[in-house]
This record gives sequence, structure tokens and C-alpha cells, in this order.
Amino acid sequence: MPQAFSFTLLKSDGAARRGEIVTPHGKVQTPAFMPVGTQGTVKGLMPEAVAATGAEIVLGNTYHLMLRPGAERIAALGGLHAFMNWPLPILTDSGGFQVMSLSALRKLTETGVTFRSHLDGAMVELSPERAIEIQALLGADISMQLDECLKLPAAPAEIERAMQLSLRWGERSKRVFEGRAREGYALFGIVQGGDDPRLREQSARALTGIGFDGYAIGGLAVGEPQEVMLKIVAEVAPMLPQDRPRYLMGVGTPDDLMEAVARGIDMFDCVLPTRNGRHGMAFTRFGSINLANARHANDPRPLDEQSPHPAARTYSRAYLHHLTKANEILGQVLLSTINLAYYQALMAGMREAIAAGRFGDFHAATRAQWQQGDIPPR
Repeated sequence: MPQAFSFTLLKSDGAARRGEIVTPHGKVQTPAFMPVGTQGTVKGLMPEAVAATGAEIVLGNTYHLMLRPGAERIAALGGLHAFMNWPLPILTDSGGFQVMSLSALRKLTETGVTFRSHLDGAMVELSPERAIEIQALLGADISMQLDECLKLPAAPAEIERAMQLSLRWGERSKRVFEGRAREGYALFGIVQGGDDPRLREQSARALTGIGFDGYAIGGLAVGEPQEVMLKIVAEVAPMLPQDRPRYLMGVGTPDDLMEAVARGIDMFDCVLPTRNGRHGMAFTRFGSINLANARHANDPRPLDEQSPHPAARTYSRAYLHHLTKANEILGQVLLSTINLAYYQALMAGMREAIAAGRFGDFHAATRAQWQQGDIPPR
């Protein structure tokens, strides 16, 4: 029988945390980065390649899979794990981000959200109850409550209205999730409140009172400066239960990840490593490297000869530059893979450092190494 969801905090080093999540489809070591597989695929990569980067969990999206191919169809075909050939854990976003990103195509009420499909214009309803139903049909190990995410900056009254609505939706989500909880699956609540510390505290306290298996901090990385995001994270994380995972949604750069781990965050997702990879940007131990830059045209060096991932050690910068300039699919695939592998190596390095009680040293050494960045060959 599959194991029920649980979280164990194994070690702390300052605010940084080393833990382990158990789900019905396997374990996840934290801090963890989740590659984004919005439509049942991490763009351009076979599931085996994603797993080979070190990823132990991926993210799918309720809104997009609801529209195409449809949650009921996926359920009839064995659930999302079987459908996309990913046997490891899956977390599904509830569709709350689309409440913001598709604001021109939706109508928001207390009941839920009515979208005009961006695919064919058909009207589609998404309520907290329907979002949970869809995630159950997909077979998600970790489901998210439906929330309203606002783009910052926003008027204080709007931030408070959206936060209070998200709390009411969280209560409704928790009620309809009870059957899934008995089967060992998890539901996370989402802290909202924009850049207002008072509202963030109110949201965090109320969600903790409702009681969730984990807690996400949402509504960040949506237009605010990094210092504002990190200030909110530093204020909110200590308010959340020590024995539950903390998830910072939609974040971010390697620097964002390391700074958020330093403030107590356990889980992350972001399209950045694959999206930037498709546009010629590599993330490495030496910072970001723009392979479209002409300086790489004659550079025979690999991106990182010490990388644990073979693609970063094998292909020359000159070849990756050529593929990028020629807009070849292979370049996009290789750089997406290399970037995900770097993100996973960074997370593994942080886990090891926290376990050894030397996260501060790792933090300083990593930041110093990033400064080497886009260095021309000697």
C-alpha cells in the first residue's frame, strides 16, 4: 500500500531547513526544486531525462489540464502519473495563478472563477470544489487550494479583498478534500496578502487555524523587487508550523532559491531554467552564461567540466552557441536539461550544507563563484 503523506524536519541550520517529504508516489528531499510540467510535460524533455537531472517531483497545472486533454480523460487513462509516464510525486497548481494571468478572460465571484478558454473561447467554471475534484482526477500527490493571486503593486483594499476571498476558498477546499486526505494525499493552503505584512500575518494565522498538510507563500515574484519578496518570506515563514513543508510558489532564480532557503523555505517551482534554456541562457556554478553571445563561437570548453550532469561536461560552448544561433531544437533541449541539472545540484548542495551545519559557508562560497559568470576563455 502506498505511504501516506508526511514531512520530517531532519536538521536546521539557522532558519535553513533540511527535511524529507513522503508521498504516495515516493520521497522528496528538501529543500526541493520542482520542474514545471504545466501541460503534463516539462517542455522538450522526456520524463527519464528530467529524473536524470535529480528531480524527485514535478508540477502540473489544473487549469491547463482541465482544458486539454481534460481531467476526466486523464483519469480514465490511469491518472497523470501514468499519462505522462512520471512514476514519482506530482504537485498540481490549483489554477490560482491563471486567475491573475488570464484576468482579461475571466469573471471572479465568491463562488469561483469563470474563464473564457484561451483555446476556443468556451466558458469554463473553476470553483474551490471543482479545483480539488480536478486534482483528485489527475491523481496529484499534493494538491493546492484555489486562491486569488494579485499582480503587484496593487491597492491595499484589493489586496485585503483577495486575501480574505482566498481564506474562504481555503476553508471550502479543506472541506471537500477530506476523502483524499484519508487516502494519504496532501492539501496545501496558500498565504496571500501581497506586500502588506499585516495581511500576510492574518492570512498565515488563519490558514494555520484551518490546518493544512503544508503551506505555500503565493502572490510573490509577480512584479515586486527581490528585496520585497525576501522581506515577506522572512516575516511569514516563522509564522508557519515547523512540522509542515513551506513552499514558495513560482520562484525563481538560483539566487532567489538560496536566499529563500536561508529564510526557511523548503519547496520551489519555476519555469525559469527551461524557459531560459530555450532562449540560449545557461545556469552554472559560475553564474548565468548567454550562449547567444559571440564570444562563445570559438570556445571549446564545456559549460562546467565538474558538473555532475554529462551534458554540461560534454558539449562545448562553441557548439551550444551554434545551436542557439541556428535555433536548433537540440540546443533548447540540452540547455533546458543542463539548467535543471544545475538547479538540482544547487538544491543538493544546500541540503548537504544544512545537514553539516555549514549553510552560511556554502551560501558565501556559492555567491562568490557566481561572480565568475560569463568569462571569456583565456
